[in-house]
Amino acid sequence: MRQHHTTLHVTTHGRSLVEITRSIADWLHGTGIEAGVLTIFIRHTSASLLIQENADPDVQADLERFFARLVPDGDPLYEHRSEGPDDMPAHVRSALGQVHLAVPVLQGRMALGAWQGVYVHEHRRHGQVRQVVVQVMGE
Repeated sequence: MRQHHTTLHVTTHGRSLVEITRSIADWLHGTGIEAGVLTIFIRHTSASLLIQENADPDVQADLERFFARLVPDGDPLYEHRSEGPDDMPAHVRSALGQVHLAVPVLQGRMALGAWQGVYVHEHRRHGQVRQVVVQVMGE
């Protein structure tokens, strides 16, 4: 059993989904691991990870509209506003998402479906640089 890890630095541009599939796939290829488990972890509390359709950009726009209705900015019930009116909503959106993903590795590749991609889901209104830790264990 071997393992490898790296940290990706992902630049976001405000609320959006940033696909990181290619960056992870390129790194994974370099490890030489043919079969195992890939873990992906984001080191933040106001962004999350997801596996989502990567063919139709309308899916991403619809997700953003859904979150805007579900968790609006500036809700007067929020007390935590240290970094502005999008601060607590970003934390809530992250809590509804995932900060960790596990993806099987088969034949040296992520075993994603034909239309699946791995994304950083930025929940803040302004761009950030997000750290994503990627680790693979296998043979």
